[in-house]
Amino acid sequence: MPGGRLTQQERQQIALGVADGLAYAEIARRLDRPTSTITREVMRNGGPTGYRADLAHRATEHRAHRRRQATPRGPQASPQAHGRDAEAVREYEERFTTLFMQQGLPKMMSRLLTCLYTTDAGSLTASELVQRLQVSPASISKAVTSLESQGLIRRERDERRRERYVVDDDVWYQGMIAAARANIELAETARQGVSILGPNTPAADRLENIARFVDFVTESLTRAAEQAREILYTKPGAGSGDTARPES
Repeated sequence: MPGGRLTQQERQQIALGVADGLAYAEIARRLDRPTSTITREVMRNGGPTGYRADLAHRATEHRAHRRRQATPRGPQASPQAHGRDAEAVREYEERFTTLFMQQGLPKMMSRLLTCLYTTDAGSLTASELVQRLQVSPASISKAVTSLESQGLIRRERDERRRERYVVDDDVWYQGMIAAARANIELAETARQGVSILGPNTPAADRLENIARFVDFVTESLTRAAEQAREILYTKPGAGSGDTARPES
């Protein structure tokens, strides 16, 4: 299986495959490349509806040139924390970002989330995010607002009164609870349709089944979130009612 960067000819084949509606796995098979390579290439260059081979190739060359300028080689290069391999970390961050994009998040929000998840501190200021992601403060502000509205990150003030953006165990819990609330609203709306469309009609039966299903899943999700929070984030020796986040 060939390695290295994709060639312009390979990108043209990817563009043709995407236009023909081929699955990423099939395009990868034809190019003898890993499926993850094709997925990452398409998702970070416009997605399945906006991928163009020429633009993707230029964007890749630009990113490579920018990395060469930003990352000094040889003994002057800054060592990674904990002895990490800088190239492996970068590749991992790209895979993580691609995963978020496949789940429906815009690219900037995906990059920001990945940055927060992979930093040891678990929180960064706006200026730190601007420096790490090499984007404008306005881009960070817009992405933060969207992520916060979805319960995926939260804000807090540090000892210097700077605003920091945080991902931690409680964010996951609150995100699950927010999803549960949205499901409850869905079930209630479905049940309102039962009386409007008429009980015992096919449409009303369908809506009632939706509501019952969503109720069951929501109850299970909420219970699981509560149990996970108690079991996973309770310090050994703490009382049954005390929960705490793991120490970093």
